[in-house]
Amino acid sequence: MAATSLSVSPNPSFTTTSRKPSPSLLTPNHLKFPTTATSPFPAKSLTTLHLSQTTTPRTAFSTRASPAASDAPVTSFHGLCYVVGDNIDTDQIIPAEYLTLVPSNPSEYEKLGSYALCGLPATYSTRFVEPNETKSKFSIVIGGANFGCGSSREHAPVALGAAGVAAVVAESYARIFFRNSVATGEVYPLESETRICEECKTGDVVSIELSESRLINHTTGKEYVLKPIGDAGPVIRAGGIFAYAREAGMIPTLSG
Repeated sequence: MAATSLSVSPNPSFTTTSRKPSPSLLTPNHLKFPTTATSPFPAKSLTTLHLSQTTTPRTAFSTRASPAASDAPVTSFHGLCYVVGDNIDTDQIIPAEYLTLVPSNPSEYEKLGSYALCGLPATYSTRFVEPNETKSKFSIVIGGANFGCGSSREHAPVALGAAGVAAVVAESYARIFFRNSVATGEVYPLESETRICEECKTGDVVSIELSESRLINHTTGKEYVLKPIGDAGPVIRAGGIFAYAREAGMIPTLSG
C-alpha cells in the first residue's frame, strides 16, 4: 500500500504518493466556487466535464419532489424572505444534536426541516419554522457575509432544503457551504452584489429571476443584481452532483 505523508504548518499542505483517483470519481472543474476572506485555502481547479443539463428528480440526499425531466427547468422563485446577518454558522443552521437524523430516510429528512435555523440567537424574534411544523413559510433566505461558516456538515443545506427553502442569497459564503449546496442540490446559493440583508426585512415578498440574475423585492419595489450562478446551476437543477453524473453516464444506472 502506498504511503501518505501529512505536514502540519500554519498553512497546512498535504502530500500523497498514492495512486491518482479514477477520472470518473473527480468533481467537474467547470463548477466555480467562491472564495471567502476567512478561508486560507485558494479555490482549486477541477477536471472539466461536458455533461447534460436535463432536469431529474433529487436522489442524493433529499426526498423532496423535483420537476420531471420533461418539465421546463425552474428559472425563478417567488415567496416570503427570511433575513439574517453575517457569519451565520452551521450550528445556527442545524445544531449538532440533530446530526443523527439521516437525510435519506424520508421521515428524518422532514424532521431536519423542522429544526432548520433553530440555533439562531433570541434576537431573531420571528421563528423560521413554527412549532410542530416541518416546513417554513419562508422560501428564500437572505444573509450577509460568510454565510454557512463553521463545520463541513452537509446537513446544513439539506435542513434548509427540507424546510422548503429554494434559494439563499448572501453577500458571501463559506466555501464548504457553497460546495455542499451544489453537491446535494438542495438550495441555490446565490451571491448578491450589495448587502441586500440591510435593505430587506423578514416577511418581504421577493422574487428571484435566475436567468436574469436579479432579485426583486415586491414589498419595497427595489431590484438588486445577483452574481450569475454559472455552471453550478445545472448541477443543482439536476438534484446534486450524483444525479448530474448519472445524466452524463458517468455513473451506470442499473436497469430493472
